Amino acid sequence: MLPSHVHPSKFFTSIRAQAFSSEQEFNYPQGQTNSLTSYEGSGGIVLGGFLRRILIALDRGDLAKLPFSDDVNKESRLLMRRNVRARVSTLAPFLTYESDPYIVVGDDGRLMWIMDAFTTSDSYPYSRHYSFGGNHINYARNSVKVVVDAYDGTTTFYVFDPEDPIIAAYRSIFPSLFKDASAMPAGLRKHVRYSELLLKLQAEVYGLYHMTDPEVFYNREDLWAPATKSGVNERGEPTTQPMEPNYVLMKLPGEAGVEFVDILPFTPSNRNNLIGWIAGRSDGANYGKTVVYNFPKTKLVDGPQQIEARIDQNAQLSGQLTLWNQQGSHVRRGNLLVIPMGSALLYAEPIYLQAERSPMPELRFVVLALQDRLAYGPTFETALAGLFGGEVSSMSAAAAPAGTVQHAPPSGAARSPASERKALISEAAKDLADYQRLTAEGRLGEAGQRLEQLKRTLEALSAHPE
Repeated sequence: MLPSHVHPSKFFTSIRAQAFSSEQEFNYPQGQTNSLTSYEGSGGIVLGGFLRRILIALDRGDLAKLPFSDDVNKESRLLMRRNVRARVSTLAPFLTYESDPYIVVGDDGRLMWIMDAFTTSDSYPYSRHYSFGGNHINYARNSVKVVVDAYDGTTTFYVFDPEDPIIAAYRSIFPSLFKDASAMPAGLRKHVRYSELLLKLQAEVYGLYHMTDPEVFYNREDLWAPATKSGVNERGEPTTQPMEPNYVLMKLPGEAGVEFVDILPFTPSNRNNLIGWIAGRSDGANYGKTVVYNFPKTKLVDGPQQIEARIDQNAQLSGQLTLWNQQGSHVRRGNLLVIPMGSALLYAEPIYLQAERSPMPELRFVVLALQDRLAYGPTFETALAGLFGGEVSSMSAAAAPAGTVQHAPPSGAARSPASERKALISEAAKDLADYQRLTAEGRLGEAGQRLEQLKRTLEALSAHPE
Protein backbone atom coordinates (compact mmCIF):
# COMPACT_ATOMS: atom_id res chain seq x y z
CA MET A 1 0.00 0.00 0.00
CA LEU A 2 1.34 3.42 -0.90
CA PRO A 3 1.64 6.20 1.71
CA SER A 4 -1.53 8.08 2.57
CA HIS A 5 0.10 11.49 2.96
CA VAL A 6 0.30 12.29 -0.81
CA HIS A 7 -1.73 15.47 -1.27
CA PRO A 8 -5.01 14.86 -3.13
CA SER A 9 -4.61 17.97 -5.29
CA LYS A 10 -1.99 15.97 -7.22
CA PHE A 11 -4.40 13.21 -8.12
CA PHE A 12 -4.86 13.47 -11.90
CA THR A 13 -1.25 12.56 -12.46
CA SER A 14 -1.51 12.07 -16.24
CA ILE A 15 -4.49 14.16 -17.28
CA ARG A 16 -3.83 16.82 -19.91
CA ALA A 17 -6.14 19.75 -20.50
CA GLN A 18 -5.09 19.95 -24.18
CA ALA A 19 -6.55 16.51 -24.86
CA PHE A 20 -7.05 15.30 -28.44
CA SER A 21 -5.32 18.37 -29.83
CA SER A 22 -2.40 18.88 -32.19
CA GLU A 23 -0.31 20.21 -29.33
CA GLN A 24 1.41 17.53 -27.23
CA GLU A 25 2.15 18.15 -23.59
CA PHE A 26 5.14 17.58 -21.35
CA ASN A 27 5.01 14.22 -19.55
CA TYR A 28 8.40 13.71 -17.86
CA PRO A 29 12.09 14.59 -18.47
CA GLN A 30 14.07 12.02 -20.46
CA GLY A 31 17.78 12.80 -20.48
CA GLN A 32 18.43 15.86 -22.61
CA THR A 33 14.93 15.73 -24.09
CA ASN A 34 11.38 15.60 -22.78
CA SER A 35 8.80 12.87 -23.16
CA LEU A 36 5.55 14.26 -24.61
CA THR A 37 2.05 12.82 -24.45
CA SER A 38 -1.58 13.41 -25.33
CA TYR A 39 -4.50 12.55 -23.08
CA GLU A 40 -6.30 9.40 -24.24
CA GLY A 41 -8.78 8.86 -21.42
CA SER A 42 -12.55 8.96 -21.56
CA GLY A 43 -12.96 11.50 -18.74
CA GLY A 44 -13.90 15.12 -19.23
CA ILE A 45 -16.49 17.08 -21.25
CA VAL A 46 -16.21 16.97 -25.04
CA LEU A 47 -15.89 20.51 -26.38
CA GLY A 48 -17.61 19.74 -29.70
CA GLY A 49 -18.51 22.46 -32.20
CA PHE A 50 -18.05 26.22 -32.10
CA LEU A 51 -21.36 27.03 -30.38
CA ARG A 52 -20.74 24.47 -27.64
CA ARG A 53 -17.26 25.90 -27.19
CA ILE A 54 -18.69 29.39 -26.77
CA LEU A 55 -21.05 28.19 -24.04
CA ILE A 56 -18.26 26.38 -22.20
CA ALA A 57 -15.98 29.41 -22.56
CA LEU A 58 -18.69 31.62 -21.03
CA ASP A 59 -18.99 29.25 -18.10
CA ARG A 60 -15.22 29.06 -17.64
CA GLY A 61 -14.59 32.78 -18.22
CA ASP A 62 -12.22 32.13 -21.15
CA LEU A 63 -13.88 33.83 -24.14
CA ALA A 64 -10.58 35.28 -25.37
CA LYS A 65 -8.78 31.97 -25.97
CA LEU A 66 -10.89 28.82 -25.86
CA PRO A 67 -13.24 29.43 -28.84
CA PHE A 68 -10.45 30.53 -31.19
CA SER A 69 -7.43 28.41 -30.22
CA ASP A 70 -5.92 26.28 -33.01
CA ASP A 71 -4.79 23.74 -30.39
CA VAL A 72 -8.41 22.83 -29.54
CA ASN A 73 -10.65 20.76 -31.81
CA LYS A 74 -14.09 19.18 -31.52
CA GLU A 75 -12.65 16.08 -29.83
CA SER A 76 -10.81 18.01 -27.10
CA ARG A 77 -12.05 17.50 -23.55
CA LEU A 78 -12.47 19.89 -20.66
CA LEU A 79 -11.28 18.39 -17.39
CA MET A 80 -12.94 19.86 -14.30
CA ARG A 81 -12.92 19.25 -10.54
CA ARG A 82 -9.51 17.61 -10.51
CA ASN A 83 -9.21 17.62 -6.72
CA VAL A 84 -10.33 14.36 -5.12
CA ARG A 85 -12.32 15.97 -2.31
CA ALA A 86 -14.03 18.48 -4.60
CA ARG A 87 -14.92 15.76 -7.08
CA VAL A 88 -16.54 13.31 -4.64
CA SER A 89 -18.26 16.10 -2.68
CA THR A 90 -19.87 17.36 -5.88
CA LEU A 91 -21.10 13.89 -6.84
CA ALA A 92 -22.42 12.95 -3.38
CA PRO A 93 -22.61 16.03 -1.11
CA PHE A 94 -24.85 14.15 1.35
CA LEU A 95 -21.91 11.99 2.55
CA THR A 96 -19.18 12.97 5.00
CA TYR A 97 -15.63 12.26 3.81
CA GLU A 98 -12.36 11.52 5.54
CA SER A 99 -9.86 14.27 4.79
CA ASP A 100 -6.98 11.93 3.98
CA PRO A 101 -7.48 9.92 0.76
CA TYR A 102 -4.69 7.48 -0.10
CA ILE A 103 -3.35 6.33 -3.45
CA VAL A 104 -2.84 2.68 -4.41
CA VAL A 105 -1.66 0.69 -7.42
CA GLY A 106 -4.11 -1.83 -8.83
CA ASP A 107 -3.14 -5.19 -10.30
CA ASP A 108 -3.41 -3.59 -13.76
CA GLY A 109 -0.83 -0.93 -12.81
CA ARG A 110 -3.33 1.93 -12.71
CA LEU A 111 -3.18 4.50 -9.91
CA MET A 112 -6.34 4.85 -7.85
CA TRP A 113 -7.33 7.14 -5.00
CA ILE A 114 -9.42 5.56 -2.22
CA MET A 115 -11.44 7.67 0.20
CA ASP A 116 -13.64 6.67 3.14
CA ALA A 117 -17.18 8.09 3.15
CA PHE A 118 -19.67 8.11 6.01
CA THR A 119 -23.38 8.45 6.52
CA THR A 120 -24.10 10.62 9.56
CA SER A 121 -27.00 12.05 11.51
CA ASP A 122 -27.45 14.38 14.47
CA SER A 123 -30.94 13.19 15.41
CA TYR A 124 -30.50 9.54 16.38
CA PRO A 125 -32.64 8.91 19.52
CA TYR A 126 -31.00 8.55 22.92
CA SER A 127 -27.45 9.02 21.63
CA ARG A 128 -24.68 11.34 22.74
CA HIS A 129 -23.26 13.91 20.31
CA TYR A 130 -19.59 13.96 19.27
CA SER A 131 -17.51 16.08 16.95
CA PHE A 132 -16.91 14.23 13.69
CA GLY A 133 -15.57 15.65 10.44
CA GLY A 134 -16.31 19.19 11.55
CA ASN A 135 -19.91 18.40 12.53
CA HIS A 136 -21.65 17.40 15.76
CA ILE A 137 -23.31 14.04 15.16
CA ASN A 138 -24.62 11.09 17.14
CA TYR A 139 -24.71 8.51 14.32
CA ALA A 140 -21.90 7.58 11.91
CA ARG A 141 -21.22 4.56 9.74
CA ASN A 142 -18.36 4.02 7.31
CA SER A 143 -20.75 2.67 4.69
CA VAL A 144 -18.97 3.70 1.48
CA LYS A 145 -15.52 3.47 -0.09
CA VAL A 146 -14.95 5.87 -2.99
CA VAL A 147 -12.44 4.98 -5.71
CA VAL A 148 -11.21 7.67 -8.13
CA ASP A 149 -9.15 6.74 -11.19
CA ALA A 150 -6.07 8.98 -11.11
CA TYR A 151 -5.87 9.19 -14.91
CA ASP A 152 -9.37 9.83 -16.22
CA GLY A 153 -11.19 10.72 -12.99
CA THR A 154 -13.74 7.88 -13.13
CA THR A 155 -15.37 7.82 -9.69
CA THR A 156 -17.07 4.75 -8.19
CA PHE A 157 -18.94 4.52 -4.87
CA TYR A 158 -18.83 1.03 -3.31
CA VAL A 159 -21.23 0.21 -0.47
CA PHE A 160 -19.51 -1.78 2.29
CA ASP A 161 -22.36 -1.63 4.83
CA PRO A 162 -25.62 -2.58 3.08
CA GLU A 163 -27.40 -2.80 6.45
CA ASP A 164 -27.03 0.95 7.02
CA PRO A 165 -30.58 2.36 6.57
CA ILE A 166 -29.33 5.78 5.48
CA ILE A 167 -27.19 4.49 2.62
CA ALA A 168 -30.05 2.16 1.66
CA ALA A 169 -32.29 5.21 1.28
CA TYR A 170 -29.72 7.03 -0.84
CA ARG A 171 -29.31 3.93 -3.04
CA SER A 172 -33.04 3.98 -3.67
CA ILE A 173 -32.84 7.62 -4.74
CA PHE A 174 -29.65 7.25 -6.82
CA PRO A 175 -29.59 3.59 -7.94
CA SER A 176 -26.87 4.09 -10.56
CA LEU A 177 -24.48 5.95 -8.25
CA PHE A 178 -23.59 3.07 -5.92
CA LYS A 179 -22.19 -0.42 -6.44
CA ASP A 180 -21.94 -3.40 -4.11
CA ALA A 181 -18.61 -4.00 -2.37
CA SER A 182 -18.43 -7.37 -4.17
CA ALA A 183 -18.07 -5.46 -7.45
CA MET A 184 -14.78 -3.89 -6.35
CA PRO A 185 -11.83 -5.49 -8.20
CA ALA A 186 -9.75 -7.84 -6.02
CA GLY A 187 -6.66 -5.77 -6.74
CA LEU A 188 -8.31 -2.79 -5.02
CA ARG A 189 -10.13 -4.75 -2.33
CA LYS A 190 -6.86 -5.80 -0.72
CA HIS A 191 -5.97 -2.12 -0.22
CA VAL A 192 -9.14 -1.25 1.71
CA ARG A 193 -8.25 -0.25 5.28
CA TYR A 194 -9.98 0.60 8.52
CA SER A 195 -10.78 4.31 8.72
CA GLU A 196 -8.57 6.36 11.04
CA LEU A 197 -11.32 8.94 11.55
CA LEU A 198 -13.81 6.27 12.59
CA LEU A 199 -11.33 4.59 14.94
CA LYS A 200 -10.67 7.89 16.74
CA LEU A 201 -14.42 8.43 17.20
CA GLN A 202 -14.95 4.87 18.42
CA ALA A 203 -12.04 5.19 20.85
CA GLU A 204 -13.54 8.37 22.30
CA VAL A 205 -16.92 6.69 22.75
CA TYR A 206 -15.47 3.45 24.11
CA GLY A 207 -13.47 5.34 26.72
CA LEU A 208 -16.77 6.08 28.49
CA TYR A 209 -19.02 3.19 27.55
CA HIS A 210 -16.59 0.35 28.25
CA MET A 211 -17.81 0.63 31.86
CA THR A 212 -20.64 -1.88 32.24
CA ASP A 213 -21.19 -1.64 36.00
CA PRO A 214 -23.91 1.02 36.59
CA GLU A 215 -22.30 2.41 39.76
CA VAL A 216 -18.84 2.63 38.18
CA PHE A 217 -20.37 4.27 35.09
CA TYR A 218 -22.34 6.81 37.11
CA ASN A 219 -19.28 7.84 39.15
CA ARG A 220 -16.95 7.79 36.09
CA GLU A 221 -14.52 5.70 38.11
CA ASP A 222 -12.80 4.04 35.14
CA LEU A 223 -12.92 6.69 32.43
CA TRP A 224 -10.44 6.18 29.56
CA ALA A 225 -9.14 8.58 26.93
CA PRO A 226 -7.02 8.17 23.78
CA ALA A 227 -3.36 8.63 24.69
CA THR A 228 -1.75 12.06 24.24
CA LYS A 229 1.75 13.14 23.28
CA SER A 230 3.84 16.28 23.60
CA GLY A 231 3.82 18.68 20.67
CA VAL A 232 4.45 22.26 19.57
CA ASN A 233 1.80 24.73 18.40
CA GLU A 234 2.10 27.26 15.56
CA ARG A 235 3.85 29.75 17.88
CA GLY A 236 6.46 27.19 18.89
CA GLU A 237 4.98 26.73 22.37
CA PRO A 238 4.86 23.25 23.93
CA THR A 239 1.42 21.68 23.99
CA THR A 240 -0.32 18.35 24.46
CA GLN A 241 -1.87 16.68 21.42
CA PRO A 242 -3.95 13.51 21.03
CA MET A 243 -2.11 10.65 19.39
CA GLU A 244 -3.10 9.68 15.89
CA PRO A 245 -3.86 6.03 15.11
CA ASN A 246 -1.05 4.27 13.26
CA TYR A 247 -1.20 1.35 10.86
CA VAL A 248 0.99 -1.68 11.57
CA LEU A 249 1.43 -5.21 10.31
CA MET A 250 1.23 -7.48 13.33
CA LYS A 251 -0.15 -10.71 14.73
CA LEU A 252 -2.92 -9.94 17.18
CA PRO A 253 -2.82 -11.91 20.44
CA GLY A 254 -4.58 -15.23 19.98
CA GLU A 255 -4.69 -14.94 16.17
CA ALA A 256 -2.88 -17.18 13.70
CA GLY A 257 -1.77 -14.83 10.93
CA VAL A 258 -0.31 -11.37 10.41
CA GLU A 259 -2.85 -8.59 9.84
CA PHE A 260 -2.87 -4.97 8.71
CA VAL A 261 -4.43 -3.13 11.66
CA ASP A 262 -4.93 0.43 12.86
CA ILE A 263 -4.08 0.82 16.55
CA LEU A 264 -4.59 3.57 19.13
CA PRO A 265 -3.54 3.33 22.83
CA PHE A 266 -5.67 4.35 25.82
CA THR A 267 -4.74 6.04 29.08
CA PRO A 268 -6.91 6.53 32.19
CA SER A 269 -8.55 9.94 32.23
CA ASN A 270 -6.18 12.64 33.58
CA ARG A 271 -3.32 10.15 33.90
CA ASN A 272 -0.45 9.27 31.59
CA ASN A 273 0.09 5.53 32.02
CA LEU A 274 -1.32 3.14 29.41
CA ILE A 275 -4.39 1.11 30.27
CA GLY A 276 -5.11 -0.61 26.94
CA TRP A 277 -5.31 -0.23 23.18
CA ILE A 278 -7.89 -0.59 20.43
CA ALA A 279 -7.25 -2.10 16.99
CA GLY A 280 -9.31 -1.76 13.80
CA ARG A 281 -8.90 -4.76 11.49
CA SER A 282 -8.69 -4.49 7.69
CA ASP A 283 -8.07 -7.94 6.20
CA GLY A 284 -10.53 -10.35 4.62
CA ALA A 285 -13.55 -11.38 6.65
CA ASN A 286 -12.24 -9.40 9.64
CA TYR A 287 -12.57 -6.07 7.85
CA GLY A 288 -14.54 -3.57 9.93
CA LYS A 289 -14.11 -5.38 13.24
CA THR A 290 -12.47 -3.82 16.29
CA VAL A 291 -10.79 -5.49 19.23
CA VAL A 292 -9.67 -3.98 22.55
CA TYR A 293 -6.89 -5.26 24.83
CA ASN A 294 -6.66 -4.22 28.49
CA PHE A 295 -3.49 -4.07 30.57
CA PRO A 296 -3.61 -5.49 34.12
CA LYS A 297 -4.47 -2.73 36.58
CA THR A 298 -1.87 -4.15 38.95
CA LYS A 299 0.93 -3.37 36.47
CA LEU A 300 2.00 0.17 35.59
CA VAL A 301 2.74 0.61 31.88
CA ASP A 302 4.36 3.86 30.71
CA GLY A 303 2.36 5.94 28.27
CA PRO A 304 3.61 8.21 25.45
CA GLN A 305 3.85 11.29 27.70
CA GLN A 306 5.98 9.38 30.22
CA ILE A 307 8.24 7.98 27.50
CA GLU A 308 8.77 11.47 26.06
CA ALA A 309 9.51 12.75 29.59
CA ARG A 310 12.18 10.06 29.89
CA ILE A 311 13.64 11.25 26.57
CA ASP A 312 13.69 14.86 27.81
CA GLN A 313 15.31 13.78 31.09
CA ASN A 314 18.16 11.93 29.41
CA ALA A 315 21.04 14.31 30.11
CA GLN A 316 23.16 13.47 27.06
CA LEU A 317 20.30 13.45 24.57
CA SER A 318 18.61 16.52 26.03
CA GLY A 319 21.86 18.48 25.93
CA GLN A 320 22.42 17.55 22.28
CA LEU A 321 18.90 18.60 21.29
CA THR A 322 19.27 21.92 23.12
CA LEU A 323 22.56 22.57 21.31
CA TRP A 324 21.01 21.88 17.91
CA ASN A 325 18.15 24.26 18.60
CA GLN A 326 20.64 27.14 19.11
CA GLN A 327 22.65 26.82 15.90
CA GLY A 328 20.29 28.11 13.21
CA SER A 329 18.34 24.87 13.11
CA HIS A 330 15.30 23.27 14.71
CA VAL A 331 14.77 19.83 16.19
CA ARG A 332 11.71 18.05 14.81
CA ARG A 333 10.42 15.07 16.75
CA GLY A 334 8.52 12.51 14.73
CA ASN A 335 5.47 10.56 15.81
CA LEU A 336 6.01 8.34 18.82
CA LEU A 337 4.94 4.82 17.81
CA VAL A 338 3.60 2.39 20.39
CA ILE A 339 4.22 -1.08 18.93
CA PRO A 340 2.76 -4.16 20.67
CA MET A 341 5.44 -6.86 20.75
CA GLY A 342 4.29 -10.11 22.28
CA SER A 343 3.66 -9.37 25.95
CA ALA A 344 5.65 -6.12 25.86
CA LEU A 345 5.52 -2.72 24.16
CA LEU A 346 8.26 -1.14 22.08
CA TYR A 347 8.26 2.66 21.77
CA ALA A 348 10.01 4.25 18.79
CA GLU A 349 10.48 7.94 18.00
CA PRO A 350 12.57 9.45 15.18
CA ILE A 351 14.27 12.80 15.80
CA TYR A 352 15.07 15.10 12.87
CA LEU A 353 17.19 18.20 12.43
CA GLN A 354 15.97 20.93 10.08
CA ALA A 355 18.02 23.96 9.09
CA GLU A 356 16.21 27.32 9.06
CA ARG A 357 16.86 27.75 5.33
CA SER A 358 16.09 24.17 4.33
CA PRO A 359 12.61 22.61 4.13
CA MET A 360 14.07 19.09 4.21
CA PRO A 361 14.55 17.60 7.71
CA GLU A 362 17.37 15.10 8.23
CA LEU A 363 17.04 12.06 10.47
CA ARG A 364 19.61 12.29 13.28
CA PHE A 365 18.45 9.91 16.00
CA VAL A 366 16.16 6.95 16.49
CA VAL A 367 14.99 6.60 20.09
CA LEU A 368 13.81 3.19 21.29
CA ALA A 369 12.36 2.42 24.70
CA LEU A 370 11.00 -0.47 26.69
CA GLN A 371 9.28 -0.27 30.05
CA ASP A 372 12.57 -0.24 31.97
CA ARG A 373 15.18 1.09 29.52
CA LEU A 374 15.80 3.68 26.82
CA ALA A 375 18.47 4.06 24.15
CA TYR A 376 19.07 6.02 20.98
CA GLY A 377 21.41 6.10 18.03
CA PRO A 378 21.81 7.41 14.47
CA THR A 379 20.29 4.18 13.11
CA PHE A 380 17.81 1.58 14.27
CA GLU A 381 20.65 -0.92 14.71
CA THR A 382 22.71 1.30 17.01
CA ALA A 383 19.60 2.16 19.04
CA LEU A 384 18.92 -1.56 19.45
CA ALA A 385 22.51 -2.08 20.53
CA GLY A 386 22.11 0.52 23.24
CA LEU A 387 18.71 -0.81 24.27
CA PHE A 388 19.90 -4.37 24.77
CA GLY A 389 23.44 -3.76 26.03
CA GLY A 390 25.33 -4.22 22.77
CA GLU A 391 28.84 -2.97 22.16
CA VAL A 392 27.94 -0.32 19.59
CA SER A 393 28.01 3.25 20.88
CA SER A 394 24.61 4.89 20.55
CA MET A 395 26.08 8.37 19.98
CA SER A 396 29.03 7.85 17.68
CA ALA A 397 28.42 4.63 15.78
CA ALA A 398 28.33 4.91 12.04
CA ALA A 399 25.38 3.49 10.17
CA ALA A 400 25.83 -0.15 9.23
CA PRO A 401 25.84 -0.96 5.47
CA ALA A 402 22.40 -1.93 4.19
CA GLY A 403 21.84 -5.65 4.35
CA THR A 404 24.85 -6.37 6.58
CA VAL A 405 24.31 -9.52 8.66
CA GLN A 406 26.54 -10.96 11.32
CA HIS A 407 26.78 -14.66 10.55
CA ALA A 408 26.44 -17.19 13.33
CA PRO A 409 29.46 -19.33 14.22
CA PRO A 410 29.48 -23.00 13.21
CA SER A 411 27.15 -25.33 15.07
CA GLY A 412 28.52 -26.31 18.44
CA ALA A 413 30.92 -23.33 18.70
CA ALA A 414 30.72 -21.40 21.93
CA ARG A 415 29.67 -17.74 21.72
CA SER A 416 29.96 -15.13 24.38
CA PRO A 417 26.82 -13.32 25.58
CA ALA A 418 28.12 -10.12 23.99
CA SER A 419 28.57 -11.77 20.58
CA GLU A 420 25.11 -13.32 20.80
CA ARG A 421 23.62 -9.90 21.54
CA LYS A 422 25.46 -8.41 18.57
CA ALA A 423 24.20 -11.19 16.32
CA LEU A 424 20.62 -10.64 17.45
CA ILE A 425 20.93 -6.86 16.95
CA SER A 426 22.29 -7.34 13.43
CA GLU A 427 19.50 -9.80 12.67
CA ALA A 428 16.89 -7.31 13.94
CA ALA A 429 18.35 -4.53 11.77
CA LYS A 430 18.26 -6.83 8.72
CA ASP A 431 14.65 -7.79 9.48
CA LEU A 432 13.66 -4.09 9.73
CA ALA A 433 15.38 -3.24 6.43
CA ASP A 434 13.65 -6.16 4.70
CA TYR A 435 10.29 -5.16 6.21
CA GLN A 436 10.64 -1.58 4.91
CA ARG A 437 11.71 -2.78 1.45
CA LEU A 438 8.89 -5.33 1.13
CA THR A 439 6.29 -2.83 2.35
CA ALA A 440 7.47 -0.27 -0.22
CA GLU A 441 7.16 -2.96 -2.92
CA GLY A 442 3.61 -3.78 -1.84
CA ARG A 443 4.47 -7.34 -0.79
CA LEU A 444 2.55 -7.09 2.46
CA GLY A 445 2.35 -10.80 3.20
CA GLU A 446 6.13 -11.22 3.09
CA ALA A 447 6.53 -7.92 4.96
CA GLY A 448 4.29 -9.23 7.73
CA GLN A 449 6.38 -12.39 8.04
CA ARG A 450 9.53 -10.28 8.30
CA LEU A 451 7.88 -8.11 10.96
CA GLU A 452 7.00 -11.20 13.00
CA GLN A 453 10.62 -12.32 12.72
CA LEU A 454 11.71 -8.89 13.96
CA LYS A 455 9.39 -9.16 16.96
CA ARG A 456 10.75 -12.62 17.81
CA THR A 457 14.30 -11.28 17.61
CA LEU A 458 13.43 -8.34 19.86
CA GLU A 459 11.78 -10.70 22.35
CA ALA A 460 14.94 -12.82 22.33
CA LEU A 461 17.00 -9.69 22.96
CA SER A 462 14.72 -8.65 25.80
CA ALA A 463 15.11 -12.07 27.45
CA HIS A 464 18.86 -12.28 26.76
CA PRO A 465 21.09 -12.02 29.84
CA GLU A 466 23.19 -8.88 30.11
